[in-house]
Amino acid sequence: MRHLLTTLATLLALALPAAAVPMGDDGLHKPDWLRDTFKDMREDLAEANAEGKRLLITFEQRGCIYCAEMHEKVFPDPKIDSLIREKYFVVQMNLFGDVEVTDFDGTVLPEKDMAVRWGVVFTPTLIFLPEEVAEDTTAAKAAVMVMPGAFGTGTTEALLTWVADHGYDSGEHFQKYLARHLAEQN
Repeated sequence: MRHLLTTLATLLALALPAAAVPMGDDGLHKPDWLRDTFKDMREDLAEANAEGKRLLITFEQRGCIYCAEMHEKVFPDPKIDSLIREKYFVVQMNLFGDVEVTDFDGTVLPEKDMAVRWGVVFTPTLIFLPEEVAEDTTAAKAAVMVMPGAFGTGTTEALLTWVADHGYDSGEHFQKYLARHLAEQN
């Protein structure tokens, strides 16, 4: 009987959804690896570099079903969660938000206007920055990769790895890297 109860408890635990990612007052998911900053890109890049991490900006919006998919199914994957925690300094922006953002060139705009300036039109959008950015440029121009949309665990893990390993410096297009990476996984 004890074995049966233990088995039932285990099955029930597996059937229940994972703990939900908390939501902020702005309606955006707030995993504990997000950084709460003043959204000054120069300061955020310096802090990321000091920690030996890459600056990653994520644009999201309230009610975004694709953002929810990423936060509930993709980011909690152990490999992806580990990559984010170990390699990335993540700053979240609200596509329609009013919090001031300071770009690398000193331009200060609300999140929603900075999204327009950077060409962000879809959520989620991930913007990956290099370790060094000139002070006379924008985050959008400096980005080593901009990825709009929600993707599965395989693509997301490959993307995080490709950027962390400077795959963009090799000349190999991300799509080719992804195809090779997924083939190696199988």
